[in-house]
Amino acid sequence: MSEIKIFRITGTYNKKYKQYLFRKEIRALKKEDAIEKALSQISSIGLYRRQIKIEEIKEIKPEECEDYLIKELSK
Repeated sequence: MSEIKIFRITGTYNKKYKQYLFRKEIRALKKEDAIEKALSQISSIGLYRRQIKIEEIKEIKPEECEDYLIKELSK
C-alpha cells in the first residue's frame, strides 16, 4: 500500500498585468498528482494553465508543513 506524501509547490502566475507568487502544500501519492491538483486549484480563479509557471516542487515532512489541516491529516 502506498503512503501519502506532502509536496510544497511554489511558482508564479500573471493576472491583469501583475505577477503573483504562490505556495501550495498538497497531499498526494505522486509528484504528478500534486502538480495536477495545484494547477486545478489555481486555475479555478479564471486563469489558463499556460499562465501558471511552477518553479519548485519539493517533498516535505509533516513537521515542516505550515498548513494546519494538512498537518493534522498526516498524523
